[in-house]
Amino acid sequence: MDQNFINPVQDYSVSNAQTQFMSRVYAWMVGGLLLTAGTAYYVASSVELMITLGSYMFILILAEFGLVIALSGWVYKMSKPVAIGSFLLYSFLNGLTLSVLLMFYTQESLYKTFFIAAGMFGAISFYGTITKRNLSGVGSFMFMGLIGIIIASVVNFFMQSSAVEFAISFLGVIIFSGLTAYDTQKIREMYVLQAQGDEIAAKGAIIGALRLYLDFINLFLFLLRIFGSRR
Repeated sequence: MDQNFINPVQDYSVSNAQTQFMSRVYAWMVGGLLLTAGTAYYVASSVELMITLGSYMFILILAEFGLVIALSGWVYKMSKPVAIGSFLLYSFLNGLTLSVLLMFYTQESLYKTFFIAAGMFGAISFYGTITKRNLSGVGSFMFMGLIGIIIASVVNFFMQSSAVEFAISFLGVIIFSGLTAYDTQKIREMYVLQAQGDEIAAKGAIIGALRLYLDFINLFLFLLRIFGSRR
């Protein structure tokens, strides 16, 4: 028998399972983004809320960081409601901290940049879903690049160089584009979790949504630094 023969029934089953799992991932990701956007818009519309928020910004950032670590490291040890609640809480907190963007950038440039980011993300994530190429090497290279721009950003915090800031933003777009494709491919392979029951599959979808959510948010922020018009 030809070893290259693929059972059409089995192939359909795998494809169907992947589609179902990825649909759950994207649904949670979009839900998180909508919660973030709605929170940011609501807070930015109130001067009193913005003033109050400024006093707790450092605490909010620490809370976000803690939630990301908790979800990334212990999501499968959490109950399903706790995992979902943690992701939604992170999305809400991120909306609070990102609300400051609505103060410094014009609404037109925010909308424009959002549609650019959404188009890029959609195309790149689709590529990561359908490509047969192993993107592990791309992921490793992009992760090293991410470490590099974090260090460069810290240095430029003291230098305050506009040229360096533009270079960091340009590289950030490239890095998170690559990470989007890599993460999408890896998340697609997590469809096998569905065979372990709804509880495990739901947690896998949450962590997958968090990764793509972070990719999109960072892609949007770096694009905003390039295309955004300040008030």
